[in-house]
Amino acid sequence: MARIQIQPVPRKCSPGAVLAFVCNGGKLDRKQVGAITLAGPSAVVEVPDGRADAVIKALDGTKFSERPVRVMMAGKADFTGADHFARLSKLLDLEAVAEQDAIRRAAQSETAARDGIALRGLTLRESEFGLGGRLLLTFTRSMRADRLPPNRLQPGSPVLVNQDGSNRRRDSYRGVVFDREFTSIGVAIEPPDDDLPDDAAWRLDLSFDEVSRLRQQEALRRAATANNDRLAELRAVLLGEREPEEAESPSLAIASHLNEPQREAVRFALAAKDVAVIHGPPGTGKTTTVVELIRQAVARGERVLACAPSNHAVDNLLEKLLAAGEEPVRIGHPARVSEALRGRVLDLLVQKHADARQARKIAKDANALFQQADTWTREKPQPGEKAALRREARALLGEVRQFERLAADRILDEAMIVCGTLTGLTSDVLGPRRFDLAVIDEAAQSTEPACWLPLLRCSKVVLAGDHCQLPATILSTEAAEDGLAVSLMERLVNLYGDQVARLLTVQHRMNAAIMGFSNAQFYNGALVAHESVAGHLLCDLDGVTREPQTERPVKFIDTAGAGYDEELEDESGSRRNPQEATLTATYVRRLLSAGVPADAIGVITPYRAQVRLLEDKLPDVEVDSVDGFQGREKEAIVISLVRSNNEGDIGFLGDTRRTNVAFTRARRSLIVIGDSATLANHPFYQAMIAHFESIDAYSSVWEETE
Repeated sequence: MARIQIQPVPRKCSPGAVLAFVCNGGKLDRKQVGAITLAGPSAVVEVPDGRADAVIKALDGTKFSERPVRVMMAGKADFTGADHFARLSKLLDLEAVAEQDAIRRAAQSETAARDGIALRGLTLRESEFGLGGRLLLTFTRSMRADRLPPNRLQPGSPVLVNQDGSNRRRDSYRGVVFDREFTSIGVAIEPPDDDLPDDAAWRLDLSFDEVSRLRQQEALRRAATANNDRLAELRAVLLGEREPEEAESPSLAIASHLNEPQREAVRFALAAKDVAVIHGPPGTGKTTTVVELIRQAVARGERVLACAPSNHAVDNLLEKLLAAGEEPVRIGHPARVSEALRGRVLDLLVQKHADARQARKIAKDANALFQQADTWTREKPQPGEKAALRREARALLGEVRQFERLAADRILDEAMIVCGTLTGLTSDVLGPRRFDLAVIDEAAQSTEPACWLPLLRCSKVVLAGDHCQLPATILSTEAAEDGLAVSLMERLVNLYGDQVARLLTVQHRMNAAIMGFSNAQFYNGALVAHESVAGHLLCDLDGVTREPQTERPVKFIDTAGAGYDEELEDESGSRRNPQEATLTATYVRRLLSAGVPADAIGVITPYRAQVRLLEDKLPDVEVDSVDGFQGREKEAIVISLVRSNNEGDIGFLGDTRRTNVAFTRARRSLIVIGDSATLANHPFYQAMIAHFESIDAYSSVWEETE
């Protein structure tokens, strides 16, 4: 007999209920089913060896007691006990190997620059010393005014700095992008022993972040071995071994600008003793709700650790906390923080602190020595002279860091709110400090191992996000299939449902017609469009004329039968559809002609090759993948779905959460372009086309090209 695992199962589930579920959905006779074992949130069931794959395929993703379940071979994703952490640790290792391999292959390929993971032929224009003795390098093209090519290097990206054409490892410098402009990119590195030649051509390559993985591995180890402490208690709740507790909802004066679902979420999260989830679909004001939760916790004297998986998400949270009158401290590399918010970064606060006055004097002496080492004179320097100057300068920087550590401790001791990325929560900065509450924003975009980092130092956790949108990007297929793609937030919602979660239901972004399909497919019809946006259209914008394309909020343009076939791009193997790209560009130009500003339009397509085609056709309009638009919005969104083939193959469009993200970026106008003959082979897209037809939003390509 083969053993399959079903999770999550209801808390008080009986073996009989599991038997009925397996037999009815898996089309088995009761006599074919062997032992049924219930363990926490999982059920392990014996089924005939030859039927296991068919049963898994039939049951996986279906609903058991009104909740979607995952079904797999037993042992692949055990969510209980120490095995859970051992499994996650193994999955992190698999992902690390996949990421390293992908970066190595991409960096060695001829298309690395074109794929945006490398910048070549750069000139070092400026170098200066910044906070903590870091060397700040500014690179441009050889012609200073030339724009950098499209690339995936963003502030916070780890990179390798190399002389272009050199393959020697010792010539590489690890750094972090701290700034990116149209014509330049800035990278912070530790000061090297040798001079950097200013007449060389330079190359930047996206790099693997080994430090973050090691921090997550250590967090998993500590969580697995915790005993008789608060971490052990939280572990029991998060693994389904103990029920989460809730106190009476407090009587609070919650900010008047919040709507009732937001207020209820704040009250519920404050009342929870162990864990709470705030499920915030697009446009429902999730971060606004999180900020109010943090304000209320601070008002009760609680210290809060506010974090998120990305620097962008942390900066968004930090900005809103500052606007609400709070004074959070942002930890992390200053290069990873947006320039407008760097005044709240711990490093900068340390520089202004009275305890750092002596450190500033020593830092000046160190910088003077570095400059002396980099200055050429008429006299030939003695052998080792420049290296000795740099050693002396680095010794002084060590003293600087000691003074800075004292100042940092005082600042952190006084801070009621500390903000940082999940993997930036290091003991080097925070020491042994604990917090009453950890809030993880955009929790659905984080892997579970990263979420255990704040759990090490808090008494309670609140996770906020939307697991119906894109999860964290996982490169290893094996790791994704074995559970690394399932976030802690999604797992808790599946495990406990409304017992730990509250849904925000009033959205302030989309026209009601744009919201309709996603609402039905992903949010059980619970969302309501606020009256301020329910009927808004492009033609309501200043300077936009009334045209058919500006008066209707939703449109699907069907290319079936037009011969718009997809193709593979030779260089990258990515898919594109040239004729569909031409149609997409034509429609965008109609919007522009009607007066819709270029910066109010976004074009989304799932394939990088199609992105490149559309960028060439629409140089003034933002074109990007689904991932590039997550968390953002535009007045008009035009989507090119690309796939058109005789086999009905839709590739990773089968991850329907990608389509949910794409649809919900639009405020006033959503235009979807695709081939119904290909798409309708998948039930989700069949329902999508039927929905568009039902609201009179369907049109044929023949109508558009007449």
